[in-house]
Amino acid sequence: VPLGALAAAELPVGPQQPTVLPYLDGTPSELFGLDLNLTVTINGHVVSSPRFRDMYWSPAQLLAHLTVNGASLRVGDIFASGTVSGPDQDSLGSLLELTWNGARPLDLGGDAPQGFLADGDLVTMTGWAPGRDGQRVVLGEVSGRVVAAG
Repeated sequence: VPLGALAAAELPVGPQQPTVLPYLDGTPSELFGLDLNLTVTINGHVVSSPRFRDMYWSPAQLLAHLTVNGASLRVGDIFASGTVSGPDQDSLGSLLELTWNGARPLDLGGDAPQGFLADGDLVTMTGWAPGRDGQRVVLGEVSGRVVAAG
């Protein structure tokens, strides 16, 4: 999704304490966050709905972290944040967090609750952002199925 399509989803970055290093500092227009709404399902069961607006780092700061030590970046490269987690149980972005490292398994409608992914599980992530005039910018969908090693 081109960054220009997400203009209506821009919002201020939350407070950053401790103060960030000078190369990560910037003006509010440079350090905006994005109001991206994500959904993660496993085998059709919603397990998390994190919001990118809860991220500590702005996209510009994430880019600076990526390139400050010499990593190259070119037009067309995929740029991603990694795990997106929020402050609430339903907004945690990884199974380690959601299940307390497997100690609190999830009910995914199978024979037994699961703390981790199993062979055959289908994980799907979708997302959207607020667009102009009340429209939604759909970020698309990505899915992957866990297959047995072999």
